[in-house]
This record gives sequence, structure tokens and C-alpha cells, in this order.
Amino acid sequence: MKRFIPTLLIASILLTGCTGPFQLTKNLHKWQRNVSEDRWAEEVVFIGCAIIAYPITTLGDALIFNSIEFWGGENPIQKASAPVGNEMCLRSVAEQM
Repeated sequence: MKRFIPTLLIASILLTGCTGPFQLTKNLHKWQRNVSEDRWAEEVVFIGCAIIAYPITTLGDALIFNSIEFWGGENPIQKASAPVGNEMCLRSVAEQM
């Protein structure tokens, strides 16, 4: 216990500000908010996302995508636009590779 608290304090100082934007979780939230105009359907989708999808996306963001952005400088979940005919098509940077 004597080493745990100082180690925890040092880790909290060193890792401050390394959280990243959690872009995958934000994208899921934007999608979930626009699923339906009916508030009851939106609530059902929210509960499903809260139980299943949000923990997975948050963990993926925290462990994978934010780490990639921290060490590589680019978030693989950021959106890029490309013209498709008369429309703009949004796709993730990961799809372009």
C-alpha cells in the first residue's frame, strides 16, 4: 500500500490530458440521437446503446483509437469528405486505407 498511492499519484500526473476526443463514442451518440422522431423509440435505442454499444465504443476509444491518435497524431475515426456525383459522401479515414 505504501507504493500504490505514490504510483497512482505519479500515473495521474503523467497521464493527464491523454484522453483524446472519444470520436467513436461521439459518432454513436450523434447516430443514436437521430434514429427516430418518436421519443419512445429514441429511448429504447438509447437503452440498447447504453447497455451494449456505449461500453464497447468507450473501451475501443480509450484503449485503441485515442492511443493511435496520441502516438500517431491522427485519429482513424475522423471523418473525411469526398465528392460523389452531385453529393458529398462522408467516410472514415480508416475506410480510405
